[in-house]
Amino acid sequence: MLLGLDIGTTNIKAGLFETDGRLAAVASRPTITSYTAEGLPYYDPEWMWQTAAEVLREAAAKAGSPILALGITSMAEAGLIVDLDNGRPKSHVIPWFDKRSLPQLERVKAASDALERFSKSGLNPSFKYGMLKLMWLKDQDEEALRNSCWLSVSDYIAFRLTGERFTDASLAARTYAYDLYNGTWDRAFLDKFGLGEVAFPEVLPAGHPGGRVTAEAAAVSGLPEGLTVAVCGHDHLCASVAVGALQPGHVFDSMGTAETLVGVLPERKLGEAEFRTGMSHGKHVLPGRYFWMGGISSSGGSVEWMRKIIQDPPIPYDDMNRMLAQTESKPTGILYYPYLSGSGAPKPNPNMLSSFIGVSVNHTRADMMRAVLEGTVYEFAAIRRAAEQASGQAIREITAVGGGTRNAVLMQIKADVTGCTFYIPSVEEATMLGAALIAGVGNGVYRDENDAWRHIEPQLSIRTVTPRPEVGALYAPYLEAYLELRDSLHDHFNRLRRRL
Repeated sequence: MLLGLDIGTTNIKAGLFETDGRLAAVASRPTITSYTAEGLPYYDPEWMWQTAAEVLREAAAKAGSPILALGITSMAEAGLIVDLDNGRPKSHVIPWFDKRSLPQLERVKAASDALERFSKSGLNPSFKYGMLKLMWLKDQDEEALRNSCWLSVSDYIAFRLTGERFTDASLAARTYAYDLYNGTWDRAFLDKFGLGEVAFPEVLPAGHPGGRVTAEAAAVSGLPEGLTVAVCGHDHLCASVAVGALQPGHVFDSMGTAETLVGVLPERKLGEAEFRTGMSHGKHVLPGRYFWMGGISSSGGSVEWMRKIIQDPPIPYDDMNRMLAQTESKPTGILYYPYLSGSGAPKPNPNMLSSFIGVSVNHTRADMMRAVLEGTVYEFAAIRRAAEQASGQAIREITAVGGGTRNAVLMQIKADVTGCTFYIPSVEEATMLGAALIAGVGNGVYRDENDAWRHIEPQLSIRTVTPRPEVGALYAPYLEAYLELRDSLHDHFNRLRRRL
């Protein structure tokens, strides 16, 4: 059996899996966000460790055969500093979404070339990254970083289990201080911002055992002493492995409140073509491959918002789906821009706001809801187009998971607009399963990721949504209009922001 642990923004979960991918047990606890007196969000490190140990104990207790490995995945940019001598936390865990480091971001942007940095890190500048959090910590206390090591939340839990400090490249890169091409921490860049004294964990291949569960950790977590522990990387990448999105041209689509698209690239030097997409790039958890990643921060969030707008209390999902099913399979004529929380790649802009264009007196509640679906699909299509242009690879197959896949009208619009075939697998707990599979590869349970997929694929039922070319032809001019008007909207909201 294999264990997967996912330290997420919403929940901390442990999953126990048979080697054929069947879920044997799962334990989950809500992720508790605390706040400082100044209103800054944080996670308490000791609480995080104790909660991880609790769900591991609960899941592992259901094992009917030996547990072969533990793989850990997590949200990418959240992290903390620990003392190099005693391993005790020297800071809270700072969440990925916390914006306290915006002033430090401005310093980084002013003192570095964005394209040059992208070619090394695969990232565009953002307040999210670990390096910016380190700068903020040093600005609060000049001595804070002395004798300190930065750990992501995956690394920290692995450290508490094994006493070893290690990570993988997909998480290391989210610090903004890791050189993807050379596979090293970029000490020159760190020195430039006064961070040369900070230690970082050893970077191992995703799934490679970095240590074994100590006797002390075994007593707390219920895991067998000596069990191998692996950091398996970025949560979205792990989930993409669990659904078989292993090769270039096959895209993984995680559909929730926010939507994330992940694609595979051959490992290579990153340059201007990739930079222009506005998307994140980095080393995949699969060997010899990179990834691109783009997202829509208010995809499912736009649907939830419209449910509240058209009815108070919000229209029930069954009623919404019946209403959508009665709409015609053609464009509403309305262009909706799903920027309730700003826009992401390929036109990242925190100043963007949502807009409706083309609403008439004849449009109904059902039309407005369908227009929201169409708008999220147009934005999805824009990300896909940018990825195709940068990679030189056609994208024809997309595997989707998450709550949005249950909306049949939405999935058909996605297939029609993009011309892609969508596969919706019955996989349970994809993120944890991916971590477990990657740890299984690292421990020799499977020969490689393809062997792991061959073990689990027969257990899955897969629903397929195919495009209808005649409907896609109706949508084509609206997609082009959406893309053309989007640039004007960016300019408008940027000017408006400067005036306020």
